[in-house]
Amino acid sequence: MAFEKICFWASDAPVAQTALARLTARYGQVMAAEADVIVALGGDGLVLSTLHATDHLPTPVYGMNRGTVGFLMNVYQESGLLERLDRSELAEINPLRMHATTGRGEVCEAWASNEVSLIRSGPQAARLQISVDGRVRMDELVCDGALLSTPAGSTAYNYSAHGPILPIGSNILALTAMAAYRPRRWRGALLPKDALVRFDVLEAEKRPVAASADSAEVRDVRAVEIASDASVTHRILFDPGHGLEERLLREQFV
Repeated sequence: MAFEKICFWASDAPVAQTALARLTARYGQVMAAEADVIVALGGDGLVLSTLHATDHLPTPVYGMNRGTVGFLMNVYQESGLLERLDRSELAEINPLRMHATTGRGEVCEAWASNEVSLIRSGPQAARLQISVDGRVRMDELVCDGALLSTPAGSTAYNYSAHGPILPIGSNILALTAMAAYRPRRWRGALLPKDALVRFDVLEAEKRPVAASADSAEVRDVRAVEIASDASVTHRILFDPGHGLEERLLREQFV
């Protein structure tokens, strides 16, 4: 596919705004709905927010790092962008859909390309009951939190919590505990991609919990249901030899 019409998106960081001005002057600028590709200038957070904001479009996203970590980003370079886009490799990701019910009975919906996490928001450890496909698998997990990660997000928060790195095409989700107190040695589980995972917050008023789908946070949750959403596909472009599969492999040998 020829990428001729580009929509540039940038974070508010000065270095990203400078890149935006230089690249639009060089390559032009069109609206996202008219673009062949969206080039995101910032960090991983900007790529994730761009994917969520444009998931109604078939347009792929190509990130160039003007942030910090940049796991989902390509190296920033102003010259040769059209040639890089033409040679780029495509990765397709189905995000997780979160339904979170709050103490007021509100149901909040959000999507996550990386992970959905539940984290205690008070001084005491959270108490979570975990169900998979309608069956209670753990009556009580006492912990700082827990998360469900996609393969694409398995090197992010999940990896920091000592969860496994998942191959990009594995059709597996990682369920990982954060600072589990009981069961003390429980390190998580690997679940099929089509699993429906439910967390029920026990003693929610005494031990409040917040849930986050990537950067979208819901506080005072009582129950959270998470499932992979096959109806939504996020399309990300990477330079040749630096795709998600290679990056996931590389992370395991450093």
